[in-house]
Amino acid sequence: MDINAHIAQRVRELRKTRGYTLDALAEVSGVSRSMISLIERGQSSPTAAVLDKLAGALSVTLATLFSDEPRGAAPSPLARHAEQPLWKDPASGYVRRNVSPASYPSPIELVEVVFPPGQRVAFDNVMRDAETHQQVWVLEGTIEMTLGEKTWRLEAGDCLAMRLERHTAYRNPTRKPARYVVALTTLSPNLSRKL
Repeated sequence: MDINAHIAQRVRELRKTRGYTLDALAEVSGVSRSMISLIERGQSSPTAAVLDKLAGALSVTLATLFSDEPRGAAPSPLARHAEQPLWKDPASGYVRRNVSPASYPSPIELVEVVFPPGQRVAFDNVMRDAETHQQVWVLEGTIEMTLGEKTWRLEAGDCLAMRLERHTAYRNPTRKPARYVVALTTLSPNLSRKL
């Protein structure tokens, strides 16, 4: 199954599981009903910003839209490089690889990103039912991350920790690609209240 067909299936499944109609999801996410319908039919190649809005409205991480729903046999704790799904953002050209084993019950998700020179992508990080923490570890190159009003310049080896609760933007200000790892975990509302 190609990645857009997979995203289409996941968005449809998650929407139905949460009992949303297309209109309800459009209202909660800020994404038009027609765009959601095109995505669910696999007739649109949505941008990272659009997928982030849908993920937030569905109370899941962006990585969840690329992973498989657990079915049947126990999921493997191993994710071979060749089996890790790749997706390219049609707006910025950034390429993300879901590194974590698909469907394996772990509170941690790992994603590798290759970010093209001179590109920028922004996420609204709409409110989720759960608290999401993320760390970005730069392996090669340079990226600038803006969290709300604060901008951080990250070089190879730098790691920035954050909670996904406000507008976030990634930018590669250089003429060379950047490569980084995103590690994220989501705390249930009950657990986050205890912390």
